[in-house]
Amino acid sequence: MSSPIMNKMNTIFVHVSDLERSVKWYAELLGQEYDLTAVERPVYNIKIADHTGLTLDAGPEGITKRQSSSMYPIFNFHTDNIEESYAYVKESGYDVESEITRLDDFSFFTICDPDRNIIMICTG
Repeated sequence: MSSPIMNKMNTIFVHVSDLERSVKWYAELLGQEYDLTAVERPVYNIKIADHTGLTLDAGPEGITKRQSSSMYPIFNFHTDNIEESYAYVKESGYDVESEITRLDDFSFFTICDPDRNIIMICTG
């Protein structure tokens, strides 16, 4: 059966309550430069390699989104070195949600963003 919908992830939207705080959090996590004076609502696009994008969405000016975070990761960032990544987030003061879990073919740990969204950092 043919479908006009592509088998491809385009953009992940993360709903945030404070756009500037979230831009700082994600940019610093990924080692990216940012200019908070250039951040304009309602959205900010984080530079991501390849095809899938990451958009932080605070909604229209004058409205603060009420967050209801999930108990589970909403997406993951990849790493080739789980130990180095874990040490980096710990030393940088990020909120670590779970310690490193090691499985046969990959390892992961989770962190929380400023809105308590759980983000997975994983290998494999």
